[in-house]
Amino acid sequence: MTWVDGHPATGVPVHDRGFAYGDGLFETIRVVARQPQLLDRHLQRLENGCQRLGIPCDPAKLRTQILAFSTALGDGVAKLVLSRGDGRRGYAPPQPCQPRSVLLGSPAPDYPRKHAEHGVRLYPCATRLAEQPALAGLKHLNRLEQVLARGEWQDSAFAEGLMRDMSGRVVEAVFSNIFLYSDGVLQTPSLERCGVAGVMRAEILERAQRAEIRTQVGDVSLEQLLMADEVFVCNSLYGIWPVSQLHTHVWPVGALTRKLQSLIADLSSGT
Repeated sequence: MTWVDGHPATGVPVHDRGFAYGDGLFETIRVVARQPQLLDRHLQRLENGCQRLGIPCDPAKLRTQILAFSTALGDGVAKLVLSRGDGRRGYAPPQPCQPRSVLLGSPAPDYPRKHAEHGVRLYPCATRLAEQPALAGLKHLNRLEQVLARGEWQDSAFAEGLMRDMSGRVVEAVFSNIFLYSDGVLQTPSLERCGVAGVMRAEILERAQRAEIRTQVGDVSLEQLLMADEVFVCNSLYGIWPVSQLHTHVWPVGALTRKLQSLIADLSSGT
């Protein structure tokens, strides 16, 4: 199922700048029982990204489109792509521009239950994330770093891959954010230089703080990660997966990880 600008369609024009230059943003939204999960967070991130890229954005109009699309989809994944729209040849953004929204529907991914129950192994990706503060945190359309990183392994024993920046700091996983629990503090890496500010990451931080769990956002070294008591990854489609192994280092599935899984359980049930 595909909608363009709120109407059923089969494609977009070849002059769309999202296709030509990756000039746009996207959101991957889980839909449960016709309800888009974490919609406010998705729209807020999209609006913030549009402000930073100078793309006009109408959140109310996009909300209406997403709600209608989700009703038609029922259950699955709604991917929203918002591009700057059509443009002539050349990098210069058209002035004014007419943004284009594309909604793509697909079934929910069939991840094994064991990922959430017993944890996952992380592949140590050689591909590093470039440091570009102007784009840091944004879920922009250029995902070539993630494409290269995901192409590094084919072994199904690894469910995710660890990504670091050019200085070796831990940033995120290929399609997830990462948390570690150490000395009574729940930590997640800073995304001021690179990386994607995930909506589930934001939700977990807020719910942890409401539960009076100490949280911290800042630089994380590989050594800090390996010394942590618990590690988990998260995104808006699967929730939380404990991390059980990286290299030869093994972590147990800890009590805090289980508590946080329970704190976000309502998002998987659609309630």
